Amino acid sequence: MDISSNTLKKYIHKRLFPSTIKEKGVVEAYDLWAENYDLQPGNLMLDLDEIVFCKLLENVDITNKHVADIGCGTGRHWPVISKQNPASLTGFDVSPGMLNKLKEKFPSAHTNVITDNSFSAIDDASYDVIISTLTIAHIENIEEAMQSWCRILKDKGDIIITDFHPDALASGGRRTFKHKNAQIAVENFVHATNTIKELLLKNNIVVVHEDEKQIDESVKSYYQKQNALHVYEKFKGFRMIYGIHFKKL
Repeated sequence: MDISSNTLKKYIHKRLFPSTIKEKGVVEAYDLWAENYDLQPGNLMLDLDEIVFCKLLENVDITNKHVADIGCGTGRHWPVISKQNPASLTGFDVSPGMLNKLKEKFPSAHTNVITDNSFSAIDDASYDVIISTLTIAHIENIEEAMQSWCRILKDKGDIIITDFHPDALASGGRRTFKHKNAQIAVENFVHATNTIKELLLKNNIVVVHEDEKQIDESVKSYYQKQNALHVYEKFKGFRMIYGIHFKKL
């Protein structure tokens, strides 16, 4: 059997330097993570995301509006959203495990398992507001997904997107969690923010406001508590979380 040089090099590297982190697909990873996802006090990325999301939400009126939370997970932002009394709030996620946890916290919640990017069971112009936090980079075919989001959004509707900044992901940043003494990484796809903007602009959806958070002295304490100052030094100055508020014309 012939073995290519590259294949042989990869095999030798894997044997000599086995990875301590196992990467899994989005559905499998979040089904495993669901059990402990809400038990993450002091998680920097979640804390930064909350700051960015709440700031963007201040400029979106969702009272008596129909809201879709795409990539809702366990409903991390639902208490904040619910305080504004939307007419309806529907959660969409690829992970049944995450949705089960959401239903434990919000028994009357409307939820849907995402099986593809088309949202074919959802009628056109069904939602006034689409919210999607820490989800975009888990979507491989971003163009197909954005097209579907535009279809189910009403005219004059709003979209709030937050996620890990593509610069951080492209530089080796990963979403990881511990499961049964193993470190698991969730599969990501890097999408430039300009790509998202261009895809939405084709559907007459424009940027209203942008925000982002980077790794700087204000968050150094997070790394100190985890004995991970080497990680802090690696990513210092990197943009880690971004948020964009879009409006459909």
